Amino acid sequence: MLVSGAQLFGQQKADIVQQRIEFISEQLEDENIDLTGLVEQLYYFYDNPLNLNSANSELLHEIGLLTDLQINDVLLHIRLFGKFISIYELQGLKYWDMNTIRLVLPFVRVDDKLDQLHVSLKEAIKQGKFEAFLRFQTIKEDKSGYENVPDSILNNSNSFYHGDANRYYTRLRFNYRTNLSIGVTAEKDPGEEFFKGQQKNGFDFYSAHAFYKGGKYLKTVALGDYQVQIGQGLNFWSGYAFGKSADVTNVKKTANSLKPYTSVDETRFLRGAAVELGYKKISLTTFASMKGVDGSIILDSLIEEQEFISSINLSGLHRTNSEFSKKNTLQEIIIGSNLRYQNRNFHFGIAAIYLGYDKDFSKDTTSYNRFDFRGKSNFSLSADYNWIYKNFNFFGEVSRVSYSGGFANLHGVLFSLDRKVSMSLIYRNYAKDYQTFYNAGFAEGSKTQNENGLYAGLKLNWSRVILTNVYVDVFKFPGFKFQVDGPSIGHEFMLQQSYRASRNFEVYVRFREQNKQKNSRNSDGTITELEDILQRNYRFNLSYKVSESVKLKSRIEYVTINRLSEENEDGMIITQDFIFKPKSSPISISMRYALFDTDSYDTRIYTYENNALYVFSVPSYYYRGSRAYAMIQYKFLHRFDIWFRYGVSIFANRSSLGSGAEEIEGNTKTDITVQLRIKL
Repeated sequence: MLVSGAQLFGQQKADIVQQRIEFISEQLEDENIDLTGLVEQLYYFYDNPLNLNSANSELLHEIGLLTDLQINDVLLHIRLFGKFISIYELQGLKYWDMNTIRLVLPFVRVDDKLDQLHVSLKEAIKQGKFEAFLRFQTIKEDKSGYENVPDSILNNSNSFYHGDANRYYTRLRFNYRTNLSIGVTAEKDPGEEFFKGQQKNGFDFYSAHAFYKGGKYLKTVALGDYQVQIGQGLNFWSGYAFGKSADVTNVKKTANSLKPYTSVDETRFLRGAAVELGYKKISLTTFASMKGVDGSIILDSLIEEQEFISSINLSGLHRTNSEFSKKNTLQEIIIGSNLRYQNRNFHFGIAAIYLGYDKDFSKDTTSYNRFDFRGKSNFSLSADYNWIYKNFNFFGEVSRVSYSGGFANLHGVLFSLDRKVSMSLIYRNYAKDYQTFYNAGFAEGSKTQNENGLYAGLKLNWSRVILTNVYVDVFKFPGFKFQVDGPSIGHEFMLQQSYRASRNFEVYVRFREQNKQKNSRNSDGTITELEDILQRNYRFNLSYKVSESVKLKSRIEYVTINRLSEENEDGMIITQDFIFKPKSSPISISMRYALFDTDSYDTRIYTYENNALYVFSVPSYYYRGSRAYAMIQYKFLHRFDIWFRYGVSIFANRSSLGSGAEEIEGNTKTDITVQLRIKL
């Protein structure tokens, strides 16, 4: 059963984190996302590996890399055969293949000394650690929005920013394991003022939290800013979550009922207090939140004193007069409870959520939003379940909203025939008139609304070196969507073949096909026909570890888009990464050079870039040009880390970049990041 240490060598932390970030970014297609809350647990468990002999189901879920079948496999092994003696025993588990072991190995350990699960607050404070981050980011080139204009123009125009082009970020945090966290996070976005004008208190966004977990009956307490996750994300889920990705069995969501909020997304969090109580197998989470939300205020034409909100701004940006006028114009109140029963093989929960505003939300009605929420309040009820029976894991959630009576359903199953073959199936049905503001249900669209679909995924471990992941997803949208004037259908197919010859060499090829329907661009303005938009992505990715200190990564990706109303378009990117991380040196270096050529923005390609810790860079490459960046990390005095990153994009066929206030004259864009971390 034993294998050599070389064969069992785990992946590097950076590789696994990069993989998780790419999964999210490819699904959301968004450059400006803060995934701190999703990946900081991986960073924590890398520095403090979890002892499998004392871990419970909750802690194993927090790693975020294991299915319920694999977690149940560990707990059942300990119950039947006692504690693990060696980490190599993982190869004897029924549903743990070598790829899973390599993936998880950097984050777990086997130890006779059992970790204490219930920790007193006094002990947590005594043994805790302090960490501070200071970050500076900027774009070197001048943008038109930062032009120095007279105050008479600046105060009466929305074409110019009141602040400078720099982004400032600071984070102070005291924590003990995953049991205690006290912290403050602050950020100023580019264009926002700093200690002047509208921001006399310094940063535009402040977030603070106090979080304790570890009591036997009083299981968790959260004060300040926090996140709540329930079921499969249909009723309520603050923050981001994984969806369709190349890891085809990682489609089931595992809700972390309460967690501290440490990101700088200025909308997807709660502000107030929450508590989780527990007795044996039953737990109850209750929470309340009140915070300001940015919205556009309009006076009622019939009742002058009556105000309503026509739209909600989720960007969190406050740079122009228009953005100032929207800041915190709407008060959002959320009150909810989630009652759960949990044992090793079965979970059942019910949740009730009230969401209310102090002003009527009444946006203009269009063909694609006529079923969206309007009014002052909404009440949602849901029930979710999770059941493990032999080699099957059944899960799902049903939710209903009060404002329309709309329903949302999701039901799925994960199963393993043996350690070599795993499958996943998910059916979802989200009504046109179902909408909650905080959700993350498994979906093709950006909302848990107006969608029916069936997803099937298959994972084949042919051997210790060959792995195949494939999924098919067919879906339809019964109602209208933005730029889709009618019911529409579509499908998505993905096939990824991986080959890992050794711990030093890995290669994979991926093919993904997406077919969706949108309005034809040849419309005469009377009847808009729908047309198929077929997009195909081809990717070749190679990773080669030259030595213990040097790693090379190469990628080629090609994309094509076909639609009847326009000529076929395509795009390509080639990237070469060089990573130098000697174990004996305090300096590590990451570099990339990329060439890209796409016909338009529609054929853009998103690619992850290395950046400072908790800085997420997933830019879209489009048009024609080249990009290069270099990043140096230097560790000194055992308590300090500093990152410096310099990146340059040069476009071959552009005389200007961006538009409006973001326009840059010229064909070059330079980005700079400097970050300091202090650990005490």
